[in-house]
Amino acid sequence: MKRKTFDLIFTVGGAALVVILVVAGALLLVGANYTNTNVHDQLARQEIFFPTTKQINTPKGEDYISRNVQLPYAGQQVLTGTQAKAYAYKVQMDMYPMPFHGVYSKVSAFSRAHPTTKKMAALVTVSFRGTTLQGLLLEAYAFSQFGTIATDGAIAAFSLAFLMLVLTGLGLWHTRRVDVSEEFPKSLVEVTSKAA
Repeated sequence: MKRKTFDLIFTVGGAALVVILVVAGALLLVGANYTNTNVHDQLARQEIFFPTTKQINTPKGEDYISRNVQLPYAGQQVLTGTQAKAYAYKVQMDMYPMPFHGVYSKVSAFSRAHPTTKKMAALVTVSFRGTTLQGLLLEAYAFSQFGTIATDGAIAAFSLAFLMLVLTGLGLWHTRRVDVSEEFPKSLVEVTSKAA
């Protein structure tokens, strides 16, 4: 095979790979943008706000870990996946003092086993609402992680596309410098000519 032909095949393959990587990067960016916009819009409709710094720092307000999770977002509206995760933790801590630490299945089972306990019946509703809110917030966080992964994937795809573009350019440059009569691989040509 002629060396020039071999170089051109690899150069065209490299150019095709550049196009594929750019398209993949663009699709990943579109996915990331859709995900982040959707998470933001869904959370914005809920109008959930973190307590203020003063409310978080009350002596009976929050434990040490819960304070550290909430303080960076004090007074802010929950609009991002990271904020949703922090607020879900706040909900979990709010439910922790409840019987069975607010675990819905346990509170509900106890309430069914003791139907005359009206306080437990009310706590079933509170536990259900808190657990549901926590689950929805954590789902928003998980969905936002897909956006983060897609953004990282897009950066990687564009970086690889740039690297392949440079290599393709070097391949074209090398193809122009190769003699038209040069064979590839040389060792096979030399072995063939010596054997003849």
